This record gives sequence, C-alpha cells and structure tokens, in this order.
Amino acid sequence: MVDSPHATGTHSAAPYDVIIVGGGLAGGLIALALYRHAPDCRFVVIEAGRSFGGHHRWSWFETDIRPRARGLMAGFDLNGWDEGYDITFPRLGRTLPTSYRSLASAEFHAKLMAELPPQTVMLDTKAAQLDASGVTLADGKRLAAKRVIDCRPFKPSKALSGGWQVFLGQQFRCETPHGLTRPIIMDANVDQLAPHGNGAAYRFVYVLPLSPTDVFIEDTYYADQPKMDADVLKGRIAEYAHLRGWKGEVVDQEAGILPVISGGDFNAALAEVAIPGVALAGARGGFSHPLTSYTLPFAVDNALAIAHLIASRPALTGDELAAFCTRRSKRHWRATAYYRMLTRMLFEAAEPDKRVVVFEHFYALRGALVERFYAGRSTWPDRLRILTGKPPVAIPRAIRALFSSGKPLDAKPFNMETPA
Repeated sequence: MVDSPHATGTHSAAPYDVIIVGGGLAGGLIALALYRHAPDCRFVVIEAGRSFGGHHRWSWFETDIRPRARGLMAGFDLNGWDEGYDITFPRLGRTLPTSYRSLASAEFHAKLMAELPPQTVMLDTKAAQLDASGVTLADGKRLAAKRVIDCRPFKPSKALSGGWQVFLGQQFRCETPHGLTRPIIMDANVDQLAPHGNGAAYRFVYVLPLSPTDVFIEDTYYADQPKMDADVLKGRIAEYAHLRGWKGEVVDQEAGILPVISGGDFNAALAEVAIPGVALAGARGGFSHPLTSYTLPFAVDNALAIAHLIASRPALTGDELAAFCTRRSKRHWRATAYYRMLTRMLFEAAEPDKRVVVFEHFYALRGALVERFYAGRSTWPDRLRILTGKPPVAIPRAIRALFSSGKPLDAKPFNMETPA
C-alpha cells in the first residue's frame, strides 16, 4: 500500500454504492463522471499501480467526442492544436483541418487526484477477486458493494481474431526549437519493415509538437505477432530525429502493444472475462475502435452513460448495471462490424508491403469522412466511398478475407519493455 491519505486504512467497511476495479482511462473517467453527475453515490476506484492511467498518452480528434460529452474532459491539462494536422505518404501529403487533442497519463492522474475526494481513491492496491457483492483485495481485506465495475485491461482471447498495433514513443527535448506547429498523425514515408526479421508491416511515425522545443515521436507498426524490440524502435526514433536535425535528449518514454480486431465470436470472448453480476467496461468489455485501437471517445460515452443511469436510478442493482453494460458492449460490437471487415482487408487481403497503400487510399478521401471514421460513426455513403475506386488490394484476396476467420488473438504481448 502507498503511504498516503489514499491508502485503504482511510476507507470505511460500510458497503459502497460502486466499486470500480482498474484506474486506467475507463475506470478513471467513470469515477470522475460519478463524482460530477451522481453526487450521492458512494464509490471507490481501486488501482493496482501507483497512479491513474499507467504510463500512456491518449490522443483524439476534437470531433471524436460528441459536443454534449466534452464537458467530462474539462479541466484536464491537454495539448491541443486547432490548426489541423498533417499526413505524409509516398504519393500523398495533406493537411487536414480537424482540431486535435492529446492527454498524458501524468496530467490524467494529477487532475483526478486534485478533483476526486481522497476516500474515493485506492492506489497501489491489488484486487484479488471480484464478485457481484464486492471485491476481495490481495491482502485479504473485503470491500462490500452494491455494484462492481471491472475496468481491468484487455485480455487476449482465442475467440477473437486480428493482429496487433505495436508502438514505442519518446518525448524528445530539442536543444533548439523544432519548428513544427501541427501534429503529424501519420508519416508513412519510412521503410515498411517490421523488426525481428518478420518482413514488411504497415509502419508510420507519429509526431506531436508538445512545446516549441519538446516533440513526441512514436514509431508504430501493424504486426501479425505481439512482439516488440524496444531497442530497434528507439534506434528508429533516434534516426528520425537526426534526419530532421533535432538534437537533444529523451525525457520520457512509453510503449504498448494493442489488439487490432478483425472478427471472432464476441459472445464467447465476453463470457471468458465476465463475472456474474459484475459490469464490464473499457477495453476488457470490448470498447475500442477495431482498427485504430482508439478508446477515449468510447470511454467518455460509457462513463457518462453509467453515471447518469446510477444518478437517475438509486435502487439500480449490480445485475441491472452489468446487463446495461453488456447491452452497450454488444451494440458497440455490432456497430463496428465494418471496421473489423477493413481490418481483415488490411491483414489478410493486402500484401504486407502494400498495406501502406490501403492507408494512402483512405487518407486521400474527404476530411469529414476521415473524422467520422476515427469516431466510429462512418455513414453508409462513407463506407461505400472507402471501398470504391481503384482497389488497393487484389479482388480474389479481398473475397477470401471477407470470409476468413483470421488469426486468434490468444497470444499475450511479449518482448515489451516497461517504460521507466
């Protein structure tokens, strides 16, 4: 336990209205939404780590979050760019006008600690067992609750298929101003080789100008296996900075391996992680964009939906909350079927060295279409437009991909360095 006023010793044994297990993005936002919108709710969030959010950076387009939901992010210390963003491909370069936002986990943690009452936070505390009536901690202490929400990380499952998005990012402090004024969301003018001798894989560099001298550089690639060679990615980032004349030092680093989902039996995958009477949220509950792995817009929507439901129905049972979240997760799965189909096209229809062409074709389309795609709200005309024109993949391979069951996502990520 941590030596702080947020340790378990300050918490009463009386039943909580809600226990949230997992203080990542989903769990932290649910806690914040409950505090702001369900003031009578007695809740606590349990996080195994020493801070909210781990060691990550979440980024999104301003239009990803519905206007009525943007208030939940009010007060966070965000990086923002209203002059749009750039994308660069071998045969395409564009500046798109959509405003872009980014939030580092350190700022996420600082805001939650400043706003949430101390008695609602339990950091450095591991939950050993969850059930419909409460949580048993690793030290044996029992916390009773009317409702429990499981916001722990995504669990790989053989019931799901797809690939992996592998990334390592470094915050680079330049000796002199770097000169960037807009983010570069995708710079695919880099070689398309994956580490480990695995051949070609869609790869791009992602760049955020955090200040006149600080720039965040992330090397990302879509891979068939959840492997990372951190040293290779660090070397690529150093080379990228060198080619742009940026001299300085690395002041922060993050890394991750995220699932990119192409299909599977969602009910079976849900059954593997579901606990009777316990609500599921976050990536474990399936709330992510299948192709981009974005989670923030869905985390915001879920947090507000859960908080408003609890505020309007004080007698809501744990079973009813669990059923509510399950309905939302299944609805999200159905609504994102189109993106899973595109993921199959990327991983199974496109030759590995041609995957970059798929994204290049996409980014040549209208900016508003790109906005709706990232938000997971593509219209039917959008979907048709993405698939029309000169096909970036061979038709026979595309047809096979449509009916493919894909590669199981049952492997746990490995060879991933834990950032300091």
